[in-house]
Amino acid sequence: MIKFYLHFTLLVSFFSFAQIKGTITDNKGFPLSLVTVLEENTYNGTSSNELGNYELNIKKTGKHTIVFQYLGFKTQKITVNIENFPFTQNIKLIEENLTLSEVVINSKDNPANAVIRKAIASKKENSEKTARFKADFYSRGIFKVKDLPKKILGQKVGDLDGAVDSTGTGIIYLSETVSKIIFEKPDNLKEKIIASKVSGDNKGFSYNTARSTIYDFYDNTLDFGSKLISPIADNAFNYYKYKLEGTFQDENNFMINKIKVIAKRDSEPVFEGYIYIVEDSWDIYAVDLDIKGYRMHQEFVDVMKLKQNFNFNKNNKIWAKNTQSLEFSAGIFGIKFNGKFSYVYSNYEFEKAFAKKTFTNEIVSFEVNSNKKDILFWSKNRPIPLTLEENIDYIKKDSIHTVRNSKKYLDSIDKKENKFKFHSPITGYHWKNSSLKKSFSYDGLLNLSSLSFNTVQGWNLDSGFSFRNWAAQEEKGKSTSISTKFNYGFSDNRLRVAANYYHRFNNQNYATLTVFGGTKVNQFNPDEPITKFINSISTLFFKDNYMKLYNKEFAGATYGQDVGNNFYLRGTLEYQQRKPLFNTTDQAFIKTEDVYSSNNPLFPDDNLTPAFEQHH
Repeated sequence: MIKFYLHFTLLVSFFSFAQIKGTITDNKGFPLSLVTVLEENTYNGTSSNELGNYELNIKKTGKHTIVFQYLGFKTQKITVNIENFPFTQNIKLIEENLTLSEVVINSKDNPANAVIRKAIASKKENSEKTARFKADFYSRGIFKVKDLPKKILGQKVGDLDGAVDSTGTGIIYLSETVSKIIFEKPDNLKEKIIASKVSGDNKGFSYNTARSTIYDFYDNTLDFGSKLISPIADNAFNYYKYKLEGTFQDENNFMINKIKVIAKRDSEPVFEGYIYIVEDSWDIYAVDLDIKGYRMHQEFVDVMKLKQNFNFNKNNKIWAKNTQSLEFSAGIFGIKFNGKFSYVYSNYEFEKAFAKKTFTNEIVSFEVNSNKKDILFWSKNRPIPLTLEENIDYIKKDSIHTVRNSKKYLDSIDKKENKFKFHSPITGYHWKNSSLKKSFSYDGLLNLSSLSFNTVQGWNLDSGFSFRNWAAQEEKGKSTSISTKFNYGFSDNRLRVAANYYHRFNNQNYATLTVFGGTKVNQFNPDEPITKFINSISTLFFKDNYMKLYNKEFAGATYGQDVGNNFYLRGTLEYQQRKPLFNTTDQAFIKTEDVYSSNNPLFPDDNLTPAFEQHH
């Protein structure tokens, strides 16, 4: 089955939609990843994957000029004449030859400092050029694990639903998002997710949203859990030293300065690596910076690597970010993790201003069925082609998900778990039909949570039943549960019963209704801060009855729903009749000669006066 799906996927890729595709390598034939590929003077772009493969969505035949841009290599332009699609264009990139003009370096300054000062002086003007825009956004996230143990803290880990092999190695998370964004600096963002895909979960939503990708080096600080100082912050010279590694000319004959960024002090929240600055305009051309985990107070992270590439458009004279990647390596308890997020921004529309009501409290919205897009949609709209490893992971996990959610498999698991054992009437029983999405539970009679002691009821026993039906939840968000609770006090010889009905109507406004009623004993403090277990120990062993109780007969209902962005309204209507209670036992394991304090918290020595008059 996996081979069939793999062949089908490759066949879909072969019969691609309007695309230029190919492989990018260096002059030795090694593949280059994260190469920026653009149609000249447009914001239609993509990036190559780990194998150097790229796919650029071109809608029309005819002549097109394609730009290949990669840090450390000469930018190349190729004009192609496309008669039909798909069109294959492989390319080899040549390493960039940096030049360093003869300069006089005195003890007080160097040429890199001069470039950085001009970049700092110009950053407000340069930042304003991209302050407001609409764009298409794509992200892909992948997490891998190595040396995952069979158990962690005594708990079985398993194969994580087929994610890892017998050596504890594999992809534990792979997801993609396609969305449309509207952004205004500093932090106004509106995003509509068009498509979301999570490997092994055909109903899941990826958390790769655009908000987590806003890293703007024109700001003084960037948020990585801690505020890190930008290499062109207003006070950057307090934290960094700089070295001009050399200069080169890009395809538009702009002079690009490659500046090495060096931390002055190791323990401060700073970056290290390279920033590329355009001569004369002093825009950012690219960044290639490392972040050490301890500098952002993430001790489990070894290092993060952030790369950004910007593209110049001759029509509007704007340098705009087109690709970004964030890689990391981490480890804990001998387990090694690494991950990578790749982002593509395309089809920019820069605005001078937005209407007043453009931005609301709604930050992210989802198109209907955005998590159900098929393979044809993704083949057409995925700007970075999948690697073979990623393709296999999707196919394998989707196949496992299909099998493990099939009626035959679920019934077999339920059959094993639903066995009624001889001790079930005492310890409890749980029945589940996963294919019908229904479950039933019986709490049992003897366990740590069911048996307790207090001075009003003496020994008392809890038990109950519950039923849940979530058959319609996946599509419409509906679910229903009914539960009952029985409590019997052996000293006051009374059975108390309470019931609860809960229904969720949908997953649009998350409207819920709860109806409840019955009889129970309550602590005077409605938060019930004293647990039954602690109270049982304090009374039976130390004869200290801190828990003060009254009898409550009640009936009520609660309704709630979303009524606005980030605003949930809930209301409860309830009737209560409250009756005072008295101690009915003096039983204890030790200190049997001592007398319990009364159940009246105001008069602990008075066992005859009620704590309050009966009321409702």
